[in-house]
Amino acid sequence: MFPSVVFKSGNNGPAVLGGAEGGPSDPSGLGPLGGQTLPRLDIWTMDRDLSDDDSVVDLSFEAESPLAPPAELLETLPSCDWVLQGDRHQIFFPPSETTGRPQEQRCWSSFLEHRVPVVTEEVAREALLSFVNSKCCYGSAAASDLVILELKQQNLCRYRLETFSESRISEWTFQPFTNHSVDGPQRGTSPRLWDIKVQVPPMFQEDTRRFQVPHSSLVKECHKCHGRGRYKCSGCHGAGTARCSSCSGAKRKAKSARRCQMCSGSGRRRCSTCSGRGNKTCATCKGEKKLLHFIQLVIAWKNSLFEFVSEHQLDFPGELLAKARGETLFKDENTTVYPIVDFPLREISLASRRGISEHSAALASRARVLQQRQTLELIPLTEVRYWYQGKTDVYYIYGTDRQVYLVDYPERYCCGCTII
Repeated sequence: MFPSVVFKSGNNGPAVLGGAEGGPSDPSGLGPLGGQTLPRLDIWTMDRDLSDDDSVVDLSFEAESPLAPPAELLETLPSCDWVLQGDRHQIFFPPSETTGRPQEQRCWSSFLEHRVPVVTEEVAREALLSFVNSKCCYGSAAASDLVILELKQQNLCRYRLETFSESRISEWTFQPFTNHSVDGPQRGTSPRLWDIKVQVPPMFQEDTRRFQVPHSSLVKECHKCHGRGRYKCSGCHGAGTARCSSCSGAKRKAKSARRCQMCSGSGRRRCSTCSGRGNKTCATCKGEKKLLHFIQLVIAWKNSLFEFVSEHQLDFPGELLAKARGETLFKDENTTVYPIVDFPLREISLASRRGISEHSAALASRARVLQQRQTLELIPLTEVRYWYQGKTDVYYIYGTDRQVYLVDYPERYCCGCTII
């Protein structure tokens, strides 16, 4: 048994057994199973005969799910998979089985010399003309006639670290029991969460999957209808009829001697909630009277991202640099990567060290790192200062695909244009 375990549940939903962040949510809106049958192994049949009493229980409200799973279900779980941390439960994770290799030394200076793209006046004008031609209300005459005064070029570096990790939590859940085979604790002890083998998705592709934990199933009487399969309608309290909404039960229209046509003068109408039956099928067990309780394993594969762009002295928006195309200078992928050292821009070396440290600290207590990948890209950025019709202004060329950022183009044919 687990006397220190705290369970939290909502109305007719699963109670979370453990895991940081409370576990992934179910975006399908179909409940803890998402409307699908979970994979399960080594099933056996349990012929447990519960009550066959078909009487209707008087339940005029929506009952909540029990606050904790059946005690018999907890006895099947390995105790060392959960430890108490404050008011939540945290799963401890096994260390990675392999380690990365130390970062090899590189001669970065000579490596960068041959990769710096040069932007000439001709290249700058062609980039502007291409940008102008993509805009419906820009004229090309200004782009052709303006005088380029100065080209100020900077080469920025963008460091990106991706960490692909796997986290596992367990959730207690239930579903209507339809007399199918049950994989219960009599079959054996449930494996530890990290002993369950699953197929890992392609690296750096996020995914969430749910699996039924072997030997964790248990059949119990439905807690909502007490094994009867249905309950008294809350709309008519079992009568099958409700007060007529048209005449409010008076049998006649207000300020009129005429008989109410909606209820034929009876003052009552067939209950719309239960269609006149007086009872409703239990929404929890779907009329099956029994529930199959079990533990499901929720595995989430997540890709954490750290990104840093070296500083520049130009009046250029940083969000465009994050999306700009760059030339890959360096790429390293392994179970564990090491910080880049001795790079000509010290801020890149510091960012590499900071990113690896942040990911390690954030994931150490809640996930297992499967793979890391770090890349270093060169992003060209050029400020073009030009003169046109007595005014001086600037535009920018950025990225290896030579995108243009321009605040105020001098030849526009319509008002209200927004430069993107």
